Amino acid sequence: MRRIGIGLIGTGFMGRSHAMAWHAAATFSGDIQPVLVSVADIDGAAAERTARQFGFQRWTQEWQQLIDDPEVEVISITSPNRFHAEQALAAIAAGKHVHCEKPLAPDASLAARMTAAAEQAGVQTQVGFNYVKNPLLKLARQMIADGELGEISGFRGIHAEDFMTSPQLPWSWRLDPAGGAGAVADLGSHILGMARFLLGPIEALFADLDTVVKQRPEAAGSSVMKAVEVDDIARLTVRFARGCRGQIEANWVATGHKMQLGFEITGSKGSLIFNQERFNELQFYRSGDQEQQNGFRTLVAGPEHPPYGLFCPAPGHQIGFNDLKTIEMLEFLQAIRTGERSGPDFREALEIQKLVDAALVSSREQRWVTL
Repeated sequence: MRRIGIGLIGTGFMGRSHAMAWHAAATFSGDIQPVLVSVADIDGAAAERTARQFGFQRWTQEWQQLIDDPEVEVISITSPNRFHAEQALAAIAAGKHVHCEKPLAPDASLAARMTAAAEQAGVQTQVGFNYVKNPLLKLARQMIADGELGEISGFRGIHAEDFMTSPQLPWSWRLDPAGGAGAVADLGSHILGMARFLLGPIEALFADLDTVVKQRPEAAGSSVMKAVEVDDIARLTVRFARGCRGQIEANWVATGHKMQLGFEITGSKGSLIFNQERFNELQFYRSGDQEQQNGFRTLVAGPEHPPYGLFCPAPGHQIGFNDLKTIEMLEFLQAIRTGERSGPDFREALEIQKLVDAALVSSREQRWVTL
């Protein structure tokens, strides 16, 4: 059994999710065994707490120590967006495999540099578009490829949450334009990536980006206000290379919505509906099916949809968010073992970032942008 050392940068929500996923992946990973070597966070207390909670061998406040550590072969990056490039490029230069949370970089030019560096170094990469690891999303893609929906006529996609709704929420790294765009990058990258996963490349788009909350307190409880320079809502009309068109929305001020990541795909023979808030279910309608005259049929996730069976032997019992992260890490480990690409990697993240950049240009200049 090959043991492979993991170094984690960041201990926030995604950092803890990575730690949990790497820990769980060790149960299923077969002949390549992840070992939690070290965790880094500028907040030393948080790093020490995470190390103790998840069983890392050591912790540090300096992320560079993970790059220099010969026992660390994989770097997991969960830091704020503006740090991704520096940390990933340092890891690649040291010959380490890199898993980086999305968005990969503030813009496509930097994402392209990161992608080129990784491919030239021959290291494996992965970016945290974990929602496409859902067994039912893989089923949906296969159904589309097999022609069960016929000729695709339309796509409607949305990723809406309400965590930025309150105007009293203070300015934070999410609103820092140095880290890239706002909702269109943070949430939009997920639904754009999902659209590509299901229907292939997007060749052109028209975007309208809107900043709803124009200013926020510079810190919690402060009366000093700071201007917001990134979008809260992004609305896109897209044209897929396969010929169909669609609408996509990213919205982090969608009052009441906690995780409305979903889509509806219509075709000449049938339709699919999906919502991440019920992500163990896929709604399917087949045109002309006498048993479905009154609407959609619910396809329920079960062990027949790999790798659901790793987590539960019975259908309908449901897997969860952290299971998707575990699947993500398992597939990354296999990519490292076999040397074959496993997506979404840096190259796929670059293509998604090109769409985000195009949306910014389109909204600013109020025109269609061709990719």
